[in-house]
Amino acid sequence: MKKKIIKSFIVLLLIFIIGVFFIGLNNSTIYDTKSLVGQKLVNIELDHFNKKKKITEGDFNTNNFTLINFWASWCGPCRQEHPFLIKLKEENNLKLLGVNFKDQKKNALKFLNEFGNPYDVLAKDQLGKSSVNFGIYGIPESILLNKDLVVIKKFIGPISLSDYGYIKDIINK
Repeated sequence: MKKKIIKSFIVLLLIFIIGVFFIGLNNSTIYDTKSLVGQKLVNIELDHFNKKKKITEGDFNTNNFTLINFWASWCGPCRQEHPFLIKLKEENNLKLLGVNFKDQKKNALKFLNEFGNPYDVLAKDQLGKSSVNFGIYGIPESILLNKDLVVIKKFIGPISLSDYGYIKDIINK
């Protein structure tokens, strides 16, 4: 009788383990933030780059559109997208918010002095914790918002020529 109970227990344990693995294999492990599109960003709070103050959602309502760009001086693809950000700075309908991600202040300032500063407002996220609230898991990433702080589009990776065209089309409608 004791052997029968042990065998039954082992069989049930194996079925449980196989079931857990089967469920795990069928679940997607890809982190996807596309669900942010159409959602309103709330409770925005970022540290200002140069001042001892917070940047909140009240700082976003001065333009019809805001592009939040997460970047760092050590990021190669950030250098790739920078000329497009410089061009976007010329758009009157768009506010650019740069979030310097896990970077040293002196390196960030050197980068901006060398390549130009496209940002209307500059924030910092030295530990990378605030960026998680925006669904950021790598840089560069950018989020295009309307005046109601609703996410229009999220750009994962560097802004490309086609992304630049898309942004211009949206903000100039």
